[in-house]
Amino acid sequence: MHEMGIASSVLEAVRTEMRRYPESYPCKVGVRIGEMAAIDPEALRFCFEAMILDTDLASIELAIEVCPRRHRCLACGHEFVVHDYDCSCPKCSSLGTTCISGDELELAYLEVEQYGSSTVGAKST
Repeated sequence: MHEMGIASSVLEAVRTEMRRYPESYPCKVGVRIGEMAAIDPEALRFCFEAMILDTDLASIELAIEVCPRRHRCLACGHEFVVHDYDCSCPKCSSLGTTCISGDELELAYLEVEQYGSSTVGAKST
């Protein structure tokens, strides 16, 4: 299960980034996964949650964005989402297309909050 290694790498990146902001704590980390990346998003979520259990990162949320497979037509330049493995251009029917996305695996963002800065539940005067 390579999702465990990916979850570990995400957490390592979070910890590395948090060393730059010692007065903050991580709230949410987002990853982008292409549908062709051979990663099961639910298995990744399971591994991530198992790894943060009973740690200082137990409250961090994992957001997963699954990116569809997209192609660009070499004849007309049209970009489109591939459905049912049909890579022909829906605009001009050309078979000459190239993959431009759908295999990514990237750390998209990290949301942090400063200690003591939350106003949730604070009374206004």
